Amino acid sequence: MTSTKVFSGFQKHIPITGDISLKDPIAYKSTRLMAGVLNGIHVASAEAYMNGVEIPDSVFRLLLHSSMPILFKHCPGLLAPYEWVLDESDSLAESSQELMKIQYDLPQTMLNLMLGDWEVIYPKYSMGFWENGAKNLEECQMHAIDLIIERLEIADGDHILDLGCGWGCVANYIMSKFPNVRFTGLNLSHQQCEYIRRKMQDSQSYLSSGRFTLYEDDLNRVEFAEKFDKILSVGLFEHVGNLTNSFQKLASLLKSDGKAFIHIITVRIPNNMSSGFTHKYIFPHGRYWNYDAIPNHNRDLKTVDRWYVNGMNYHKTLNAWLQRFDNYQDRIKCLDYGMNYKKFRRMWRFYLLLLGTIFATCDGEYNGNGQYLMVRT
Repeated sequence: MTSTKVFSGFQKHIPITGDISLKDPIAYKSTRLMAGVLNGIHVASAEAYMNGVEIPDSVFRLLLHSSMPILFKHCPGLLAPYEWVLDESDSLAESSQELMKIQYDLPQTMLNLMLGDWEVIYPKYSMGFWENGAKNLEECQMHAIDLIIERLEIADGDHILDLGCGWGCVANYIMSKFPNVRFTGLNLSHQQCEYIRRKMQDSQSYLSSGRFTLYEDDLNRVEFAEKFDKILSVGLFEHVGNLTNSFQKLASLLKSDGKAFIHIITVRIPNNMSSGFTHKYIFPHGRYWNYDAIPNHNRDLKTVDRWYVNGMNYHKTLNAWLQRFDNYQDRIKCLDYGMNYKKFRRMWRFYLLLLGTIFATCDGEYNGNGQYLMVRT
């Protein structure tokens, strides 16, 4: 027996380190206990910051750059603060209405200023792609959609379903490139749908071309009259609790030779990951699936290709959002956030700093984005 096998066999009895799914019951419970302790410290630190404790951005980033490599490389089980993070749940979309209220129904003016709102690129709340030489936020979001076009092999004349279509940015940009592509957008956020409806009445927008149809509905219950050539989803599946049932639904919406493309935040550690702070204040029931989770759910959809997009791309995107958020304070501080603005501002800065820094740790090799090309089985 090799020393590696001996160590691997011995490691299942050791809490905290290594793959939590391989632990014996005592080591598993000990790891879960320590994950709860770490999460408690994390949430308490976040709430102290929200309530006025001053932590310079440089110190904040230094603490994360010092601690996250240890957690990613040696103690990934501590990054799953709740039991539900580790596996599928019963429902497709968890806490969806709460998510809409907390995250997507914020003042549109603030979101436009933070995310950017240009002629073709509307607000887009997902990773921009910087590796092709983008000089600014608008260009990096164009490059990110260009990557989707290439990897999903979009062809003129396709009818595409955009699951979780946001403010319609991806559809608008792709329709600007392909004069015969049709889009159907599905979105649960009423505020985002209202933004899209205004664009559908704007002659300068490709959403007004008659080639875009909007459904304000839930993936759990929506039905469509026809099947699609392509399905794409950018940033939705972090909020989906059951991949098995979701992929069964997607397969039922695809033509027999259709293709699906999923873009998600992912982690290259053995287990899924979440954050007590983001669960409580930003993305309720959000989880980052590990990089192998989607290919391992191949009952109804089979992954035929996949790509890991280095986390430095999201790091730069979040830094750009943070800079814009700070720069436009005079214009956004008077808006209604449903809470004291000073507290909201500190909560939002903590969120942007936290995620932006975590994506950059270990040179972006552990926490980044996964892209998956799938077909019906």
